[in-house]
Formats: sequence, C-alpha cells, structure tokens
Amino acid sequence: MITTISNSRLTASIKHAGAELFSIKDNQNKEYIWEGNPDFWGKHSPVLFPIVGTLKNNTYTINGKEYQLPRHGFARDMEFELTEKTENKAIFSLQSSDETLKKYPFAFELQLIYTLNENALEIAYNVINKSDEKMPFSIGAHPAIALPENFENYAFEFEKEEILKYYLLENDLISNQTKILETKNNLVPLNYELFKNDALIFKALESNSLTILESSKPYIKVDFEDFPSLGIWTKENAPFVCIEPWLGYSDTLENSGDLYKKEGILILDENKTFTSKFSITIL
Repeated sequence: MITTISNSRLTASIKHAGAELFSIKDNQNKEYIWEGNPDFWGKHSPVLFPIVGTLKNNTYTINGKEYQLPRHGFARDMEFELTEKTENKAIFSLQSSDETLKKYPFAFELQLIYTLNENALEIAYNVINKSDEKMPFSIGAHPAIALPENFENYAFEFEKEEILKYYLLENDLISNQTKILETKNNLVPLNYELFKNDALIFKALESNSLTILESSKPYIKVDFEDFPSLGIWTKENAPFVCIEPWLGYSDTLENSGDLYKKEGILILDENKTFTSKFSITIL
C-alpha cells in the first residue's frame, strides 16, 4: 500500500512497507528521491531501527543473553500501520510483536511522522519504550537523493566551516582509521573516488545541515540538528547520494557486544518517548 501527502509545492509518497519514503515531487513533477533501481540499490529511504549499521558478527547481548540483528535492524523490512492522515501529514506505526521480541527483547512502538511544510518534508521519529526496563536503541535515516546530472556536477556545502573527520569501515565495522574530507572554498566536489572504501562515517559534526549544489546552484538541503552523526554513501556510477542522519552507528572493532554499552547507543527509560526529526528541503 502507498500513502501520498501533498501541498501547493510538493507531493510525497510513502510505502506502508517499512514506512519508506519513495518519492518527493515538486509541482513541475520533478522527482528528488532515488527510483530504487536494484541494479544499483533497491531502496529509497529506509528507516534504521533498532540499530544503525552493523553489529560484530550480527550479534549482541542483553543481560548475558545473545541475540542477532541484521544490518540496520528490522524496521525497514516490516509493514507499518497508517494511524493518521491529513492532506499534508501522515503518521505510521510499528508495534513490537512476537516476531520482533525474538530479535530485540523489548516492547516498543516506532512512529514515523511525515509532514509537508511549504518546500520541505519533515520526517519525525517517535520511539516509545513500552517495556518495564531501560531500552537501548539507535535510529537513523537513509534517504537517497536523485542526482539527474553527471555526478561531478554536484557538491556538498556543510553549514559550518569545520574539520570534516570521518571514520573508515573495516568489514562493515567502524575502524580506528580516519581521514579528513577535503574542502575547497567550503565545498566538497563530488566524485565516486570519495566512496571507494564505502560510506563516509562522521561520528560528530558541528554542522546541523548539508546542502547539495547542482551545477553550483542550491538543489536540496538536509537539516539534521537532532542527529549528532552522519553517514554519506553512494555506489560506483549510481545517480544518487544518501545523506544519512544517525543516532548511533556500526559497532567498533573493540565493541564488547553488550548493547547497553555499545558506542553511540541511546538508552530510553521505561514508558518514555524519544523524539527526533530531520527535514529535506527542495531549493
């Protein structure tokens, strides 16, 4: 099933499967989200929950008991329920179940709230701990922005001038090796060589937003003030780039496996709600 919301400027469409955004079009019918061609990558904008990235051996422990979770968790592969819909807003819900409890032993509700406001789409996450113990979790976004021109015609402009230190992956885990993303006049010109070692992983940034320039003109802006970490990723010759606001990231090589002690993890008290949001603005 698909739900569509709209205003005078934009139309956004969301699949109930994974509550996944798969289209943002302007009133000229121009598409801004990657089409999901499986020759490159068959997704559009999956939600990452209850982990972001990869666990060591895809395994973790809670109170000494071992569990397994796939990369980026399970929410992106599950059917969400549409619980509220207006012309420019839609709320989707995923509740814990016998199936999820086998992988993640906590009662929870995950809500995704999509709201169109003028030329921006806001995506909010509510994580509700319905269990009787503290709940460790991560959550993140993975929107793929369509780049219709040649990849080299695009550049990143971070909100603030800063040293852009990113971590390299080793077998999908965060290594201790870092590099600096070079800027030119505060811009990062795009080329596929940047991604030869997979995603660029920023554990912490001063910038709260990133603007993609197309042929030196502002194209799309992603605001992520609530998210301290960021991933940026594409595949060789793919006409998209993913700007991924994260709360959490893959295990480090030294990780113990205890989810409560995982670097970057969030701990939510019993019967509490955690809220975060980011936005995609068409420029």
